[in-house]
Amino acid sequence: MTKLRLGTSSYSYWHFTPEVTPLEDVFEAAAQLGLAGVEILHQQMASEENGYLQSLKRRAFQLGLDIYNFGIDQDFVWAEGEERQREIAHTLRCIDLAHEMGIPSIRINSGSFRKRGPFSELIAAGGGVEPWEGYTLDDGFNWCIDAIEQCLPHAERCGVMLLLENHWGLTTTVNGMLRIIETINSPWLRAILDMGNFYFEPDMYAAMQTIAPHVWLAHAKTYPGGGTVFTLDLDYARIFRMLLDAGFAGYVSLEMEGHEPAETAVPKSIAMLETAWQQATTPRT
Repeated sequence: MTKLRLGTSSYSYWHFTPEVTPLEDVFEAAAQLGLAGVEILHQQMASEENGYLQSLKRRAFQLGLDIYNFGIDQDFVWAEGEERQREIAHTLRCIDLAHEMGIPSIRINSGSFRKRGPFSELIAAGGGVEPWEGYTLDDGFNWCIDAIEQCLPHAERCGVMLLLENHWGLTTTVNGMLRIIETINSPWLRAILDMGNFYFEPDMYAAMQTIAPHVWLAHAKTYPGGGTVFTLDLDYARIFRMLLDAGFAGYVSLEMEGHEPAETAVPKSIAMLETAWQQATTPRT
């Protein structure tokens, strides 16, 4: 049976509330639960100073944890060139941070046709795909593709993979994801599948199957206590089978997005995902 490499995103323990859960606390919880590693959010870091970065790396190593991905936020869909350059500079800085912490990949976003509005507005707008007046969808894709291409040489020099997530905006649809990945066609750009983010696709499972050959990291959304944005009843075993059939061998990263406290919701989610993995990898008679 193919082994499940299950970790958790630090997001599972902090849903952008004013009081930030320290990453060190997430490491301790992950180690106690026997997880393989942790994915850390840039926004959850207490500092970008080297001493702090190395203390995180040291603590993870002591606890037997991999830090397998660095979740960053950026938006390449800006009509103003100086704004896009700001987002490119942020991404390049985060590549450096990942390199300094020994993290092999970063999560990148495409961006969306909005101006940093509330997340609720993005969802109400169908993911932020509709272009602004005077612009086209092609403009958005061209801005995004050009920005990622500017980041790739530095990513390759540092040995840090860029993983494009279906995180709304241009990647709300699988066709949007494919357009970016296939146009750029670089071995340093692959995909993250967020199991809960093909919300606006008519058939989310068909979309997942389409992107599966490009997926190097999977985000397993769970919703104990009801989701903070919406709640989906996902067939995790079916998704795992799709990924495995496509050759997936990477980490499954838990993103617990429910209202239930992480102390009980994360162990509950782990048990559910382990059961689903066993179902997906047990030969069917």
